[in-house]
Amino acid sequence: MKTKKLLAAGLTAAMVVGAVPVSTQAASDAHLNFGCYVYSTSFDPAHYQNAAWQGMRWGITECLFKFNDDASVAPWLCDTYEVSDDHKTWTFHIRDGVLFSNGDPCDAQAVADSLNRLFTVCEGADYSSTPNQYIDMASIEADTDANTVTIVTNVAYADLTGPLCFPFYSIIDVDGDTTDAEHAGGYSTSIIATGPYVLDSFDELSKSGELVANENYWDGEVPYGSITMTFIEDDSTKAMALQSGDIDLTENVTTISDLQNLSADDSYYVSMKDGVRAGFAYVNFNGILANDSLRQAVFMAIDGQTLCDVTVGGMYSYGPGVLPSSLAYADENLDNPYAYNKEAAIALLDEAGIVDSDGNGIRELDGEDVVLNFVTYKNRCLDIFAEAIMTQLAEVGIGVNVNSTDSDTNWMMMQAGQYDLLNQNWTTVGTGDPTAFLLNWYGKGGENFYSEENAEASNYCHYDNEEFDKLYEQFTQSLDTEERNDLVVQMEQILINDCAVLVHGYYNSTMISNASKVTGADIPAFDYYWLSTAIKPAE
Repeated sequence: MKTKKLLAAGLTAAMVVGAVPVSTQAASDAHLNFGCYVYSTSFDPAHYQNAAWQGMRWGITECLFKFNDDASVAPWLCDTYEVSDDHKTWTFHIRDGVLFSNGDPCDAQAVADSLNRLFTVCEGADYSSTPNQYIDMASIEADTDANTVTIVTNVAYADLTGPLCFPFYSIIDVDGDTTDAEHAGGYSTSIIATGPYVLDSFDELSKSGELVANENYWDGEVPYGSITMTFIEDDSTKAMALQSGDIDLTENVTTISDLQNLSADDSYYVSMKDGVRAGFAYVNFNGILANDSLRQAVFMAIDGQTLCDVTVGGMYSYGPGVLPSSLAYADENLDNPYAYNKEAAIALLDEAGIVDSDGNGIRELDGEDVVLNFVTYKNRCLDIFAEAIMTQLAEVGIGVNVNSTDSDTNWMMMQAGQYDLLNQNWTTVGTGDPTAFLLNWYGKGGENFYSEENAEASNYCHYDNEEFDKLYEQFTQSLDTEERNDLVVQMEQILINDCAVLVHGYYNSTMISNASKVTGADIPAFDYYWLSTAIKPAE
């Protein structure tokens, strides 16, 4: 077995490998008002993905590991681990002395019970989380004497610590007292975990809740005795609530004028960071954009740099690759043969015979006007990108109908293939690497993670490139970090060469606080984490 010791720079003394946690009371009766988007009325990581994220974003749940901003892994509830030579047996030592918020020990048995419960209940119809998507689990067993949990997987993983950062695998007390009797075995709003805050109450109608300090928290002082989490859907409303004093903290104001006004006012601290999200549009290869000349011309007619810098006010950073430039995948080696060039786009369309023969301002292909169905939704400026792209494409004679929906409808239309372009914003390295993200363009669709009869469950754009598939399979099987990084760059270049995905840019997340009331409110690169003990009352 290879022993791995994890020690991340900048961690508090209590997180040093081998340190014994110390329980603490909240430092004061300080109260925080946090206005945010609420994605779920559940906090159970087994219920569905948004519930898993929400528990962690609210500072309630924790995993065995967590991500640093550079996508490296830091210890959390695990402090050391060992891995077998075949990378299928992983033994994790659980940090000594950690308690759940109800005082029960978060030891090896509790961790194994939590993870086993996750994989067991997610096989049922009442739960939609997919933990097998990231970990092909064979067994999970606890050694109570050694305080270790051994996970055996069916396939080799280059690094299992990255997937174990994902909120699905949050550790909850499955044996503790709950008040949520309606959910047999479920913990919708009575979840017990190890984070600095505890869910005291939640109103499903208003999607707002009250948190209190975890009096048994293991990692130092809990800054706030109580926190009100208020659901605010509209970005401008978030900004106004902050300016009126109704809230002290908010996340991801994406209305450009509001963000600019707050940034210019010293009363507010605006934290903006290159994250690990990419904004992009799926290209449906089972439609009009299967025509190579048309698709290439569309890409050349779009001025992505101006869209990022001006149209969305710097809320995105432009780049042609599907992965953010902040990640260590040597994106400087990428070449974009279809960079913005409006004149070249016009010439290519003319040469391909895609011309406006009836003088109505829209070119025709096979006797039909070229009018693209662009499906989008109002999230992280995606609707703004769609409207601006419609204007840019009109300049070369390509029509666009922008269909702005809600996120659920957007997802259903994506699955049904009812689009030519369809906007999304994804975390690209949700488990520490882009395996799940790049699956979007794997020609065999998702048979690695889904049943064979649903082999196209992930490839909703019908893209098929044999070379990309071969590289993707090699990437999923490789245990060598340098080789894996090189394969990612090769796959990105193929997607660029094929105009397989229209990348808008890389999303810059924001967190904004009242500077006189709050300190330490810096947005993390991974938006699994919103509330942390770094956010404190200003002195």
